[in-house]
Amino acid sequence: MSVTPTSRPATSALARLRLRWLRFVAWVAAPRQASESGQGTVEYALVLLGAAAVALLLVAWVARTDLVGRLFDTVVGKILGRA
Repeated sequence: MSVTPTSRPATSALARLRLRWLRFVAWVAAPRQASESGQGTVEYALVLLGAAAVALLLVAWVARTDLVGRLFDTVVGKILGRA
């Protein structure tokens, strides 16, 4: 069998197996980047849940107290008193 410049030299099965093994080990040892697809969506959803929780706490506090009503009455009274 003649070897031409474009043909691959014949390698033994053991050498091919060793090469495959080394490629596999290099692939396993290579650092991987964590996939961040969907990360922004999750963060957005968590921010919305946090905002909703704060809004519910605020509504529950306002429903139990009369502070907001008195504040509005005071502000409107001062505005109408100056006019």
